[in-house]
Amino acid sequence: MSDPQIDPAGNTQQFRAFAQGKEPEAAPGRRSMTVPIVVALAVVVVIAVVAYLVL
Repeated sequence: MSDPQIDPAGNTQQFRAFAQGKEPEAAPGRRSMTVPIVVALAVVVVIAVVAYLVL
């Protein structure tokens, strides 16, 4: 049924090491620029609309 040369303890130890291992964290300081760009565009549009209505 099972291969007598395979050590089940080795497999269990490898699994435990994998399960208890920490995942690598994302690089700190690397942020997406999508939100600041959208906010800046919204501010420009609001200023343009206000300037159009005032003039």
